[in-house]
Amino acid sequence: MKRFALIGAAGYIAPRHMRAIKETGNNLVAALDPFDSVGIIDSFFPQADFFTEPERFDRHLDKLHRKGAYSKIDIVSICSPNYLHDAHIRMALRNDAHAICEKPLVLNPWNIDGLEEIEKESGKHIYNILQLRHHPSIIALKEKFDTLPDDKIHDIELTYITSRGKWYFYSWKGDKSKSGGIVTNIGIHFFDMLSWIFGKAEKSTVHIMEENKAAGLLQLKKANVKWFLSLDRNDLPKQAVDKKLPTFRSITIDKDELEFSGGFTDLHTVSYQSVLDGNGFRVSEARNSIQIVHDIKSSRPTGLQGDYHSFLK
Repeated sequence: MKRFALIGAAGYIAPRHMRAIKETGNNLVAALDPFDSVGIIDSFFPQADFFTEPERFDRHLDKLHRKGAYSKIDIVSICSPNYLHDAHIRMALRNDAHAICEKPLVLNPWNIDGLEEIEKESGKHIYNILQLRHHPSIIALKEKFDTLPDDKIHDIELTYITSRGKWYFYSWKGDKSKSGGIVTNIGIHFFDMLSWIFGKAEKSTVHIMEENKAAGLLQLKKANVKWFLSLDRNDLPKQAVDKKLPTFRSITIDKDELEFSGGFTDLHTVSYQSVLDGNGFRVSEARNSIQIVHDIKSSRPTGLQGDYHSFLK
């Protein structure tokens, strides 16, 4: 049984991490969040120590480490706001623990070099949650395209619209310096998955970049991806509006729809089991998608020129 600590216990994604720790037969020893609305812990680990101040949490980890191998924290799970991931990963490794971190691992590609250096110094590993790579439909898709000739360029259209209210833009998620903006917040999952299957990015064009929506063309080694991301419910297509659905997600590959709407609920548990089995996605696996979103955010929008997403028409 591994001993876990968790940072970001009050966040949206934290319950999935708690469930994964429990379902893999391990124990959550301590948790941290500046907000104390963390009653969800009672559903999984009511005996876990809880802290609202990072200094006291860090001190607690240090004390456990000094007590010896049977008391120290083995792994720290990180579910904190994006801009704090780097610091919290360093806190974990400083206390002789591995780190399992939500996406994005860091906001800038050059920060990855520093983390890899700390990994070597500490002898501990950093793992990134890339749960779409564990989805059966995505695995089958990769296996299919790995067998096809590399000289064919596939046409992909990615559409992801997830309605968000005014609160979003008052939270850290609405602050680009803290979240990385919409492309990082809701796009990095899909850019990672598509570049994992269709190869590294070769060129990126941005058509629009607004506070609540963005669109562009990403040219991968084996695919051209027209993408559209939005937080605006006014962008929802009629089929979603008619069903009163707040979210619309679609990926078409050579005009064929990729169906992967189900099977998401246990992917964090699968991710954790992979790490515990000695696998898991390490720092280097995160570099490609972080570079993609950095290049997108650094680009000047061209407007509606060239090959752009059908929703922009």
